[in-house]
Amino acid sequence: MSFVTVEKPLPYITLITLNRPERMNAMAFDVMVPFKEALEEVSFDNDTRVVVVTGAGAGFCAGADLQDPGWLDIFNGLTVPGIARRAMKILDDVIKAIHDMHQPVIGAINGAAIGGGFCLSMATDIRIAAEGAYFRPAGINNGLTSAELGLSYLLPRAIGTSRAFEIMLTGRDVDAIEAQHIGMVSKVVPQQELLQECYAIAERINGFSQLGVELSKQMLWAGMEAGSLHSHMNHEGHAQLFVRMTTQNFEEAIKARKQGRTPDFKD
Repeated sequence: MSFVTVEKPLPYITLITLNRPERMNAMAFDVMVPFKEALEEVSFDNDTRVVVVTGAGAGFCAGADLQDPGWLDIFNGLTVPGIARRAMKILDDVIKAIHDMHQPVIGAINGAAIGGGFCLSMATDIRIAAEGAYFRPAGINNGLTSAELGLSYLLPRAIGTSRAFEIMLTGRDVDAIEAQHIGMVSKVVPQQELLQECYAIAERINGFSQLGVELSKQMLWAGMEAGSLHSHMNHEGHAQLFVRMTTQNFEEAIKARKQGRTPDFKD
């Protein structure tokens, strides 16, 4: 049985599913390693314009696998501290792989996103939640820290510092409705409509220039890390000029608008 499935439900849209529902898609190594490999492979699939990530069954991702995290050959010969560092690097690389993907990644949050699963959900570019979804920073409840896998970086930027501090320091659950209200997710829909809503967003994105979409994603993430407005505006300007001067996309958009048709961007 494959713990990660990759499908193309519609043209230019790839669905990647964490597929271990009996353990709520927890972050065992035999799930996360093929998940990262799938992300990297799909990133260079030029017939994929948008990626949707979800979980099978009732949960999106339950975070650390407390039942059996698994073993990798890279742990051989290491003591516990060394193993822990290697293990964290594997999970960190999953988060980075999502950001590094050329395509926008839509998180279809179908259920519980707990601990590392909460972090994984926040790493996606757009988040749509099913009505029964909820988010929990589990680390603080287990005597650890809620700050893991980039959550203390991503969450304050998504919902503001006060709300992020309160959620991460109390370890409470955030249900789907509250998540939408505070900007953690864009929309909440019935469970049976979740993937269709994600596909509808993906199809709208697919109507634009592939190059333009990829650079827009890159600029949005770069803007979150920019040292100043001035430096980032220079970065944006060069990206805009690159598309404007090296393609006929702008001319095609003007022509299509005058002719009352959908643009056909060739990049």
